[in-house]
Amino acid sequence: MTMQVIAAVAEFERDLLIERTQAGLSRAKAAGKQFGRPPAINAEDRAEVVKRLAAGSNVSELAREFKTTWQTIMRIREAGMKSTQSEKSVNHSGE
Repeated sequence: MTMQVIAAVAEFERDLLIERTQAGLSRAKAAGKQFGRPPAINAEDRAEVVKRLAAGSNVSELAREFKTTWQTIMRIREAGMKSTQSEKSVNHSGE
């Protein structure tokens, strides 16, 4: 019987903890706080990478130049390809 009471109190405490955590996260988001890891390349450099990739630059060469990894450049390339495809589909459907 006492174990059930202790378990119920522990569950109640856990629910309170989660509620307070969620409230704190909501307050921080409302205040404009950024969450997560900062981007490896800023938006300006990202646009330059996309432009240079379109011009035919080498992925490894760009990674060295922008002091980042090959995989980061590949992710930027993938995102650039997706945005180009979505722009084409919007233009196509709008005709």
